[in-house]
Amino acid sequence: MYKFFSISVILYSIFQCISAKGTVTLDSLTFDKILSKFQATLVKFDVAYPYGPKHDEFVKFAESIHNLDNMLMAEVGIKDYGEKDNEDLAKRFNVVDKEKYPVVKLFIQGKKDPITFEAENDEDFTVDKLRSFVKLNNEDIYIGAPGCYEHFDKISREFALEKNAQKRKDLLLKAEGLWDKAEGFQEQKSAEIYVKTMRKVIEKGDKFISAEKERINKILKGDVSKEKKQDFTLRLNILDSFVLVHDEL
Repeated sequence: MYKFFSISVILYSIFQCISAKGTVTLDSLTFDKILSKFQATLVKFDVAYPYGPKHDEFVKFAESIHNLDNMLMAEVGIKDYGEKDNEDLAKRFNVVDKEKYPVVKLFIQGKKDPITFEAENDEDFTVDKLRSFVKLNNEDIYIGAPGCYEHFDKISREFALEKNAQKRKDLLLKAEGLWDKAEGFQEQKSAEIYVKTMRKVIEKGDKFISAEKERINKILKGDVSKEKKQDFTLRLNILDSFVLVHDEL
């Protein structure tokens, strides 16, 4: 029984490694050569055949940003047996403790040292946290959550930073203009949420954002249909675009 379980785990690990869509596997010979081609690279240092919730979240994040040309998602498998593949990379970036795997680091062109993703616990190693981490540390790359659009996110971020009432109204007017030009059902739906959120903030103040997020999260804990859950999740994603990332982390 134990032998069968061990073989199953090994096979599952290999399958997960092969099916890591959206990521590339790097080694000691390709690491610097590949990273030099991209503005930013998010690298997961892990065991040779990774599996489990954290690996799954990393792969999901990779799949969600597969269309970004200037950012790479990569994995480095480290072996402490046999020929000890990539052990030199583990030592170079101080990720030798297997008990701490996976370790995720963001490499940005022009910066000497990578930035390490910090997760207080296993529950914090999520797609949303990885997205926020990248957005916080590399503002030149836009990574939008599902339902979000770059031109609206830029206005919502300006809106969140702006404290002058009249300038906020000007930004609202700009967003309303973009809503008129929105194409397709999804963009029109999202545009409506952006605009109505701005209107509510002007009416009720900044506290509306946190109160609305709390309200929606309570609803999602209840019995909600799949369609409604998707709709509320989209709303939460857009609400997050009004929240300064460093305040969330």
